[in-house]
Amino acid sequence: MNSNILQLKQQLKDELTQNILPFWMDKMVDETQGGFYGRMTGENDIVSTAPKGAILNARILWTFSSAYRLLKKPEYLITATRAKDYLLQYFWDTKNGGIFWQLDSEGKPIDTKKQIYAQGFAIYGLSEYARATGDTEALDKAVQLYELIEKYSFDTKLNGYFEAFSCQWGEIADMRLSDKDANEKKTMNTHLHILEPYTNLYRVWPSAQLKQSLHNLITLFLDKILDSTGHLQLFFDEQWYSKKNIVSYGHDIEASWLLYEAAVELGDEALLHRVIVVVPAIVKAASEGLQEDGSLIYEKDEDTAHVEADRHWWVQAEAVVGYWYAYQLTGNEAYLQKTENCWQYIQNHLIDRENGEWFWSFKTDGSVNMTDDKAGFWKCPYHNGRMCMELIAGILD
Repeated sequence: MNSNILQLKQQLKDELTQNILPFWMDKMVDETQGGFYGRMTGENDIVSTAPKGAILNARILWTFSSAYRLLKKPEYLITATRAKDYLLQYFWDTKNGGIFWQLDSEGKPIDTKKQIYAQGFAIYGLSEYARATGDTEALDKAVQLYELIEKYSFDTKLNGYFEAFSCQWGEIADMRLSDKDANEKKTMNTHLHILEPYTNLYRVWPSAQLKQSLHNLITLFLDKILDSTGHLQLFFDEQWYSKKNIVSYGHDIEASWLLYEAAVELGDEALLHRVIVVVPAIVKAASEGLQEDGSLIYEKDEDTAHVEADRHWWVQAEAVVGYWYAYQLTGNEAYLQKTENCWQYIQNHLIDRENGEWFWSFKTDGSVNMTDDKAGFWKCPYHNGRMCMELIAGILD
């Protein structure tokens, strides 16, 4: 094994175990109100009254479950169990099923919509906990969420998954995941983050129905979501007509490896071949956003030519994983170099060595983004934690 690759593995293991995970265990556990604090500002101030989001809790659950499965440290299991217990006690809708979108700081529901993206991340976290521990409750709840998604969200006429529903699983006018998203019935982002948990659930619950669902999702990406340039289309109406011409470089590179991972787990050789053929095209398309310093910019609006060039933390993390997978798949040393270059960029610009975790982004003006959260509704340990764990597990000593 190349000594540089082994050094990379050790660096990532140190980053995971000495920076990312300790930050969340030491600074974000809410001992007073339960679960985890909903927010830490970019200035490293805890906001104890901040609402608690389903995405943050589910991603903490996945991250610490995965870390425990990989490294077997009991403190990781304690944190994972805290996240699982809080998710099932407070976020779970005992009347209608599914996961609430948002609670107040004390654990009372304040936004009870059923965003499918959030149901997917709850599956991701619960299935990983079951994978790491054999816990039957976590697996049962993950399966229930899968069945709810298939019952209410799956479009039996035109295929794909609808974005969001009311608390009672009825229609909802505003389906947006966030304020920056288009209010459309189907999105790439939600489909990607259904693909991801379905893949993980299949590892511990390989049912025939789930196998069919996973096969269909991979095919949807190949046939509907990917365009001829290798980029992902982001927003669609009910009939799969693309509604907004934006390139998201981070989602491109993330999809390149999540699709491959899903196809490998599924074990369908014909579909795996289709994915293997298209992965280099997706990576090439994502690389249009690659900069000379090794970083990947955020996105580009093809209609207006506006470029959002800040280097967001999650985009860099996914670039490291995506280029690593591309290297593993092709043996092309250029991909390994891109992996190492992006990791070097992260070390130079995004890791907060004084206060822990990573900054939200590094700005094009050369300054660190201290305005956006250090931890919060969207700023979680999952992208950077997963980056470390994917390469730790993938690099053999």
